[in-house]
Amino acid sequence: MTPREVAREEFLRRLGEAERRLDAGFLWLPESAAPELDDRAAAVLDEAAERLKDNDPYGHPLYAGQMLKPPHPVARAAYALAMSINPNNHALDGGRASSAMELEAVAELAKMAGWSCAADQPQPLGHLTSGGTFANLEALWIAGQLASEKGTPRGIAASDQAHYTHARISAVLGLPFVAVGSDDAGRMDLDALEAALGAGEIGTVVATLGTTATGAVDPLHRIAELRARYGFRIHADAAYGGYFTLAGNLDAEARAAFDAMAQADSLVIDPHKHGLQPYGCGCVLFRDPAVGRFYKHDSPYTYFTSPNLHLGEISLECSRAGAAAVALWATQRLLPYELGGEFARGLESGRGAALALHAKLAGDARFVLPIAPPALDILVWAVRGATIVESSTRARAIFEEARRHDLYLALAELPARFFPAGSWPANSGEGASVTCLRSVLMKPEHLAWAGEIWSRLQGASAATLAR
Repeated sequence: MTPREVAREEFLRRLGEAERRLDAGFLWLPESAAPELDDRAAAVLDEAAERLKDNDPYGHPLYAGQMLKPPHPVARAAYALAMSINPNNHALDGGRASSAMELEAVAELAKMAGWSCAADQPQPLGHLTSGGTFANLEALWIAGQLASEKGTPRGIAASDQAHYTHARISAVLGLPFVAVGSDDAGRMDLDALEAALGAGEIGTVVATLGTTATGAVDPLHRIAELRARYGFRIHADAAYGGYFTLAGNLDAEARAAFDAMAQADSLVIDPHKHGLQPYGCGCVLFRDPAVGRFYKHDSPYTYFTSPNLHLGEISLECSRAGAAAVALWATQRLLPYELGGEFARGLESGRGAALALHAKLAGDARFVLPIAPPALDILVWAVRGATIVESSTRARAIFEEARRHDLYLALAELPARFFPAGSWPANSGEGASVTCLRSVLMKPEHLAWAGEIWSRLQGASAATLAR
């Protein structure tokens, strides 16, 4: 057998042993009612396996396109183990153990963000969600509830480079939304923010720690300074980049922003991005646990089995997979959130890969790099051309050719002002955008594969630009 097949067999063996230990502690269904995988079921699974081949190789280092990071084997095994029970982390009688594990896992995320979880301190409030979108919805919903209660401005402000979900969520919640301009590095422009705050209609500012297009990090530390003057609420959308607070190789500005995470009033982070978890696993956290009062609701049949907190009492979602909490808890036990630890080194490797590839691109006259180097592990670059149209056309062609070289990239439409003046001498009109190549180097293995990625990119570019 190949090493991969041996590893797979060992994975399944250990999972089977864990399931047998779990089974031994329960009174399950009678043997006659136990489900069986007969020939028909096996055929369906074989068909499903064939269908699933219609995907790109997301787990391989040559896949550097979208934000797809394989879950850790322990997360996969813990999720599968929990699925043999299928707990629901809404009410304690649907998932006592997994609810307790969720609270412990969320506390680890809060500590990573810099919030105290000491017994003599108010505990941050938080829970897992189906993903960052719903986590952001809950954070902005709380912001709107607080504004209504206090009679303060209800408007939400976020950078024009923030995730599009903030504008949509604001519309769903009936909250005014203001898109604040960004600087040439893709970060929220503080002068533009202050001008918007001057109108007196913004109650919450969303600071993005890792934009999904370029990985830019809004200056949270400086936004916090403005809060002292204008009195708004800060929500940190760290869905993509939050874990980078553990990385030891950030530049000074990004480091300062992550060091200010504890100053946010609410925080979102997605363990299913850099946290090595299966989809979907997001998390929302609130510094002030008193906001839990806004979740209060009546249910005539749900919360009566225990006087302890039921997670459904502090979440908008109802049924939620307890297996997601078990998987996250198990991964944290194996790979603690420690500076300099194994988990942190994986993040540092991804950023190192982005910097290594950035250096290669900088020495190749065929490409144009943005004004700002990568802040995290996302890298974007344009293809040189006389016009923006020509540059964009070439980028799309290289994107397609790269796939024939088994290199999987992505495309991004970015403001031309992110690139040095004169990059497209024939036309660089105000407000123009250019189609760029983009890579998300979020796997630890990307660092060792950076040379191979560069070699294949060179091959794809030579084949394309020679036509």
